[in-house]
Amino acid sequence: MEIISEDVKFILGNCLEVLKTIDKNSVELIYLDPPFDSNRIYTLSSDSDVGFIDKWDDNDYEEFIKKVIELCLPVLKTDGTLFFHISADRMFIPEKILRENFSNIQPIFWKRCRSKNNVKNKLGATIDIIFKCSNSKKPIFNLVYQSKDEKYLKNSYNHSDERGNYALGHIVTEPLKKGYMYEFEFNSVVYNPKSGWRIKKEELQSLKDDNRLHIPKTKGSKLYKKIYLSENPGKPCTDLWDDIHSLAQGKELRKYPTAKPESLLERIIEIGSGEGGVVLDPMCGSGTTGKACKKLGRKCIMIDQNEEVLEIIKERLM
Repeated sequence: MEIISEDVKFILGNCLEVLKTIDKNSVELIYLDPPFDSNRIYTLSSDSDVGFIDKWDDNDYEEFIKKVIELCLPVLKTDGTLFFHISADRMFIPEKILRENFSNIQPIFWKRCRSKNNVKNKLGATIDIIFKCSNSKKPIFNLVYQSKDEKYLKNSYNHSDERGNYALGHIVTEPLKKGYMYEFEFNSVVYNPKSGWRIKKEELQSLKDDNRLHIPKTKGSKLYKKIYLSENPGKPCTDLWDDIHSLAQGKELRKYPTAKPESLLERIIEIGSGEGGVVLDPMCGSGTTGKACKKLGRKCIMIDQNEEVLEIIKERLM
């Protein structure tokens, strides 16, 4: 075992053997980025040996993934989560195995690139799938935010007062539903929407008292609440991640052929683990998971069988 830092450790070896040595029920999050069965040979460059062969017989690949998942399960805490990363076109075998072993699975769609201009005879592949898997009804989960795009910010936060720019938030129930029914006076006008309000009267009064109601300019318009830009951390993260791009379209230096961006690992780790928790990466490549853990205050165990990655990891993390 190599001690990269106080909280980050690297174990050189085959994960099918090393996983047997990890303490049971000790890991909050596992990030699994295995070979994709892509029928390719990956190298960092034409004159580099850093990389691996990703060519499998379907039966061998299925058996390999099955064994890895079986060995990951015992080390995962009861409220822990496994994130399984795979390309969209190779997801069938892994998803089948994951659904046999986990009761709660949510696919996350990572749009890793904007377009594929070099594709002429098929649809360009821009999506990877990250399966968020757990066997708990209440796994560790931390809400994180995705930044709002510039066009949305410009078009939505186009009102302002002494607090700053704000957008309009709905407080009237949709027409086909029925909300809280009551009259409310604001700015000498009585409002009593037919479909009712989304919030109770005392909550609406609190918004009024705190100057958080928008005064309509047109007679007969609905009331809205003010949502200030300065108080908005972004939009709660969805299952579509289109705001993080692959290394090929970013500024981050690639250290390994199939390396993922640090921001992707940071988001996964923030969602599924707590500060000081243990994160496991059984096929760590250049150690991006370890770097993200070090930044976020998590402990990390990384495994890889390629000897050449050790120096890359030391260079990145030490």
